[in-house]
Amino acid sequence: MRIFFTGGSGKAGRHVAPYLAQHGHHVTNADLVPLAHPAVADLRVDLTDAGETYSAVAGLATFEELELPEKPTYDAVVHFAAVPAILLRSDAATYATNVLSTYNVLEAATRLGVRKIVFASSETTYGICFAQGERRPLYVPVDEDHPTVPEDAYAMSKVAGEVTARSFQARTGADVYGLRINNVIEPHEYAEMFPPFLADPSLRRRNLFAYIDVRDLGQMVQRCLETDGLGYEVFNVANADMSVAATTKEIQNRFYDGVEVRREMARDETFYAIDKARDLLGFEPQHSWRDVLPHPGARPS
Repeated sequence: MRIFFTGGSGKAGRHVAPYLAQHGHHVTNADLVPLAHPAVADLRVDLTDAGETYSAVAGLATFEELELPEKPTYDAVVHFAAVPAILLRSDAATYATNVLSTYNVLEAATRLGVRKIVFASSETTYGICFAQGERRPLYVPVDEDHPTVPEDAYAMSKVAGEVTARSFQARTGADVYGLRINNVIEPHEYAEMFPPFLADPSLRRRNLFAYIDVRDLGQMVQRCLETDGLGYEVFNVANADMSVAATTKEIQNRFYDGVEVRREMARDETFYAIDKARDLLGFEPQHSWRDVLPHPGARPS
């Protein structure tokens, strides 16, 4: 597929865009800074500018495409570009940038006839991650039916993006899939970041004790590209286990006492439910911190 990928130079994109290229896709990275990966074409685009966005989606990606008998079109758009969290820019700038760029990308893609759009939403939409003080989910495991009522500018922008995406899907009938991506972890970050998490699970309360290995995020996007006919859907994206050493029952007793448990959960199962992605897309995470770090208390071999 010929893929217009926004935000391919960001933390997640710099892994996912090459992952897609390695799986045979022709990927154009639309970003303000280049990725500079040999398998991915770079195009500097300000996605908050509607005309610039439309022109980029309508245009060529590489000089080699000039040799084709006619100008190619994009088969899919993957929209990851965003101000990626609070406290990086002002709340107003974060909200405006994310909402406007998402609208511009979706409008350009659908007007130009793209029939597959995958966009990055966020775990923050559930209103827990960036809440003032402690906020607990209404029930666990948290699935896609859990209310999304955030109070921070970043998560608000992601909820607005979901509403916008659903509206463009209703208008056009294209497949538009939103990914509520949990805390993205690069492979080198297990050794750097996870030892404190394993020692003190409270450090992961705001992320619902979950995470997503960026390589499995690549798999998730690939599954979305391969799966047609779902219309508009949103999916939680996380690894199958938690980012802490405590068991599911220990987390329930310490952090979620009194919170409704809607179904029986496995010993180390994520509280950020991925059942829907497994059922509809065939998503199956392949990576874990347990492949890299010894479990606390484990006996040396």
